[in-house]
Amino acid sequence: MLSSYIEEKLNDIHIDKHDVNQDEKQLEFSKINSMVWADSVIVALYFIGAVRVVFTTGLLAGGPQAFWISYLLSCFGMLITAAVMAESCSALPVSGSLYLWASHYASPKYTRLVGFIVAWWSVSAWTTFIAGNIQSAANFFLSELAVFHVDFPTSTSVFKFRVVQWLLSEVLLALSVSFNYLKPHLFKYILRASCIIIILDFFLNIIWLPIGVSKTYGFQDKSFLMKTYNGTGAVSVWNWCLSFLSTASLIVGFDAPGHIAEETENASLNAARGVFTSALLSGLLGLPSVFLFLFCSPSLNNLFALDAPQPFVQFYVLSLGKKGHIFLNIVIILGHLLNTTVAILASSRLAYAIARDGVLFLSGWVSKIDVQRQPRNSVTLIWIASSIILCTILFSQVAFTSFISAMTLPTVCSYGLIACERYLVLRLLSKTDKSLQVKWSLGKLSKLFQIITLIWCTFVVVVLSSPCQFPLSALTFNYAPVMLIIITCCALVMWWVTPEDSWLVRNISK
Repeated sequence: MLSSYIEEKLNDIHIDKHDVNQDEKQLEFSKINSMVWADSVIVALYFIGAVRVVFTTGLLAGGPQAFWISYLLSCFGMLITAAVMAESCSALPVSGSLYLWASHYASPKYTRLVGFIVAWWSVSAWTTFIAGNIQSAANFFLSELAVFHVDFPTSTSVFKFRVVQWLLSEVLLALSVSFNYLKPHLFKYILRASCIIIILDFFLNIIWLPIGVSKTYGFQDKSFLMKTYNGTGAVSVWNWCLSFLSTASLIVGFDAPGHIAEETENASLNAARGVFTSALLSGLLGLPSVFLFLFCSPSLNNLFALDAPQPFVQFYVLSLGKKGHIFLNIVIILGHLLNTTVAILASSRLAYAIARDGVLFLSGWVSKIDVQRQPRNSVTLIWIASSIILCTILFSQVAFTSFISAMTLPTVCSYGLIACERYLVLRLLSKTDKSLQVKWSLGKLSKLFQIITLIWCTFVVVVLSSPCQFPLSALTFNYAPVMLIIITCCALVMWWVTPEDSWLVRNISK
């Protein structure tokens, strides 16, 4: 079924829109939607915000030395992984991206099973990213309590604070979701505002922050880059490796251009190029941000003495002053809020595409569109799922680091699985991709890159599954692997109850 579906889709990607079933028209990109997608790509590359969010978490595991070295290694590993995914996208430029790539390369006996599992992994990764991103906004907001010495606890070890943190996160999530219910011609202004905020954030940091540091405590010298730190309680070697929990999560999600491959002109080349370019830009633009924050950082003792939920806020207070930091913090909170809005847009479209294939619970309801031909129900689904995930804040002191793991773990598992299938399964089955047109090819490097991707993703999965704090307790437990197991079980249930003939039925008619 999958091979015939793919063949049909590759032949029909550019069919006239009058020949498409009415239920499919809503996913065709008009001029407005194309512009919205371009803006979405810019917003998705919120590299300075991503580095800032994981900065103190990354320094806890190994210190500055581990942080910048693991970032460089993560760039190398993820760029090779992106190249393998781009080649897969070039061979199979169809909506659904990761899950259809994984299905195609699997053994024929397990094609449908693998498809269901990876589809659920993809949706869960995007949904958890939304929860983690909106909690970041809440943390930046609540950190002002510590700055202005409000008589209220700001430690995640205090249940009262976690309740407030959870409530604020839910309110901000509802606000981000509400933007996705706007009419398409209004939503584009939200995206334009997002771009302005992100650009403003970037220039404020590269210009204002160094000026502020030079006038206060001064820059760190190059010896700071070789300092180590153990804030996880793990043995030295593993403590260093845990820095990859932060750095590897900075360059994922580059498969997003594959989600709209069917609506992309010359998709075999352009969509694949978009996959690799997304990873390349994220890595290259994030690198100067890493060194900027390292050289502008206060000493490790002072940095880890900061008691705000997001220590970076007090970092800005030290460098920019108590009044000066407020404007920048407002920009940051708006940036995370609007970035979450865009993430909801992307994840809801992915959920819609997967629901059309009968993979999700309530697929019929999720795949319905409103009078404006927008997948409103899929937005609601993402809202409900993200809201439930946020409830883990109430029970865990390390909910944020678990979010980082949980939003990266399913995606990296999918990358590794595809690389494994392409290198091992295709060899065992003596199966090739020669029947598929590949315009973005790695040539002789393809097999080598597949091996490197498999090894790299296996290592990252182990790190992401590890506890973030030692000794291990119920309050410091990393529940990301448990979430992955639960999601996989849900996928298995849907695979079991969904009839084979209802999978990949998208009603495309000539």
